Amino acid sequence: MINILVIGSGAREHAIVWKLRQSARIQEIFVAPGNAGTARVAKNIALSSESHAGIAQFVRAEKIDVVVIGPEAPLASGLADALRAENIRVFGPTQRAAEIESSKSFAKAFMQRHNIPTARFETFTAFDDALRYIEYIVYPMVIKASGLAAGKGVILPDTLDEARDALRQIMVTREFGAAGDAVVIEERLQGPEVSVLAFSDGATVKAMPPAQDHKRLLDHDLGPNTGGMGAYAPVALPDNFLDEITRTILQPTIDGMRAEGRPFVGVLYAGLMLTKDGPRVLEFNCRFGDPEAEVLLPLLESDLLDVLDACVNGTLAQCDVKWNRGAAACVVLASGGYPGKYATGIPIRGLDAAQNPNAIIFHAGTKIENDAVVTAGGRVLMVTGWGDTLRDALDTAYAAIEPIHFEGMQYRHDIAHQAKMEPRIYTNLRESF
Repeated sequence: MINILVIGSGAREHAIVWKLRQSARIQEIFVAPGNAGTARVAKNIALSSESHAGIAQFVRAEKIDVVVIGPEAPLASGLADALRAENIRVFGPTQRAAEIESSKSFAKAFMQRHNIPTARFETFTAFDDALRYIEYIVYPMVIKASGLAAGKGVILPDTLDEARDALRQIMVTREFGAAGDAVVIEERLQGPEVSVLAFSDGATVKAMPPAQDHKRLLDHDLGPNTGGMGAYAPVALPDNFLDEITRTILQPTIDGMRAEGRPFVGVLYAGLMLTKDGPRVLEFNCRFGDPEAEVLLPLLESDLLDVLDACVNGTLAQCDVKWNRGAAACVVLASGGYPGKYATGIPIRGLDAAQNPNAIIFHAGTKIENDAVVTAGGRVLMVTGWGDTLRDALDTAYAAIEPIHFEGMQYRHDIAHQAKMEPRIYTNLRESF
């Protein structure tokens, strides 16, 4: 029997724990630090992901067989390296491999070196140089803080004045802190966005069903960007789409990382724009997306522990990763004021109301206070439903939301709205390959 330690405190980690709990081979699951949701299905441990030595000591004391690192920050800080140095088995990339997410400037240059399709770009570390550049270029742009900014360091200016303000925000007033030490200015591409995630053991990749996130706060893709307000999977795409993406993007990335001495073991996330000229990489992440994990893991038919083991052992090529034929949809319930300032400690009601067996409430920003579950973050809960069709999944997810309430609660009512457009959007996609 296997003991597992999952690092993280969000809905992604709750989803990972929920899926692992279905394995007959697992004895105990610990989560550090976890949240009110993981406390129901695992043992929360008051350990900070910054305490590499403390985590290693806990692993030895509790005879942990494998550590699963959920969020990007501990991966970027080298937690996987520290644990592997202690001969501890880890699912998650090294610090150098995690640079594919922690440094957008590295990721863009890497894609350029390995001929991975992406948008035109330039990287700057000096504000004046960046300012001169935006006044010179003629194409629509996206301005990105190069470092980790919790999903919020990407600005899409519509005017030159807005572009100047974005640079000041990132490089002068330092709204995103050290993430703004460098900025990437790239061409703004047009087309639908799709997230394609894949398991990797450093040599082999196994793609997951394509998913679509909803970054804007409000219905109809209005309002500010967020960490994600919902997702659905699979996205209806042409036959062999995943094979083509694996051949042109995912496998070359894994091969390139290995060739540069950065073998990637874990989940590789490719955020893609499906342009008229073909798929282009918007960004790479070095872990499960959030909320993509909350729709992909319910669709995973295989034992997640078997897949993680294969990645850690370097035997993914021999692992048959199977997926259910249905669909899943996730709706994020966020605090009032998010993604700006918001209150915490607000009681959440309705969590124990009768639920459809095809629905699950994943906790994100929650904690237990005086024996009650209260809000503890901007994105509070992620409600996922699944079924034979996307319509079934959506109906189930939204029905599960009805009994839930906390003061200021906000959520989108149009998750998967783009699915209605898919036949028109993707009709000519095959021509782009």
